[in-house]
Amino acid sequence: MSIGQLTKHRELGLTDEQAIAMYTNMLTARKFDERCLLLQRAGKIAFHVSGIGQETGQVAAAFALRKNKDYLLPYYRDYGVVLTMGMTLYELFLSVFTKAADPNSGGRQMPGHFGCKRLGIVTGSSPVTTQVPHAVGFALAARMRGEHDKVAFVTFGEGSSNQGDFHEGCNFAGVHKLPVILMCENNQYAISVPVHKQVAGRVVDRAIGYGFAGVRVDGNDALEVYRVVKEARERALAGEGPTLIEAMMYRLSPHSTADNDMLYRTKEEVDMNREKDGVPRFKRYLIECGIWSEEQDAELHEQLKQAISKATNDADKAPYPKPEDTLLHVYAQPVGGA
Repeated sequence: MSIGQLTKHRELGLTDEQAIAMYTNMLTARKFDERCLLLQRAGKIAFHVSGIGQETGQVAAAFALRKNKDYLLPYYRDYGVVLTMGMTLYELFLSVFTKAADPNSGGRQMPGHFGCKRLGIVTGSSPVTTQVPHAVGFALAARMRGEHDKVAFVTFGEGSSNQGDFHEGCNFAGVHKLPVILMCENNQYAISVPVHKQVAGRVVDRAIGYGFAGVRVDGNDALEVYRVVKEARERALAGEGPTLIEAMMYRLSPHSTADNDMLYRTKEEVDMNREKDGVPRFKRYLIECGIWSEEQDAELHEQLKQAISKATNDADKAPYPKPEDTLLHVYAQPVGGA
């Protein structure tokens, strides 16, 4: 790398400590994901939706946002986003174990359906891309309330960009120039359908039709993702409207634990894309910058191993919801009478 390339994070306004924190969050999301896959295979949890291969873009984007300020509407693979914005490993494991203290849904919803009021993470649902018009609505509400320092950030997959919710949300956001950032995590597969059978052109080009900015970025390049999301946020706050970001990445794991990905792609294809993985790529960057080492990396792996084991065990021992709690979080007040 050139001298300029080795100082890119500083040129973007990131300190060495922040760059290391980005890598730490990427690795934390990866290790959490890997543990969940093992737990499901062992019969300890019922289901898991994996995001292995997408952590780099998720964490980098979250670093460009404002914690406890911006509205976040993540989709079901965004462990990197929610961990960066303040959710803990213990909280995520409470969710996968469907325990009563799960902050997302009190143990009622499938894992990956995030919702955390204290962090501004808006509750999501299973139908894909319904979060896009919700994000547009939050951006409109922020403007109406005079919250001119807030944006709404929403993510989704390239397959779900074909849904009507996406287009309606984009059209409304474009007409009203709302402060919303829409990031498509293009992981090349809508479950088992490859991108070339989903989208004839490029997802990013759809921004043109709705009258706002569109940017395609290498989702495995942490600093480029950080840059484009940071610039999108600045445009939004300046009143220039939405930005559609298409982050190109690859889902290395199956769609979910109910999926056999070898039925629709080959091991050779997955291995080829594994070589482009953004997590080890960013680790190499930090080492070449002289702010990280293999010794520090080994220490971090050990710390994460202990933290994940503790969070797993604590969440596994936590109580399940009680039958009489069925109506909690459903009605504003208990319903009396017959």
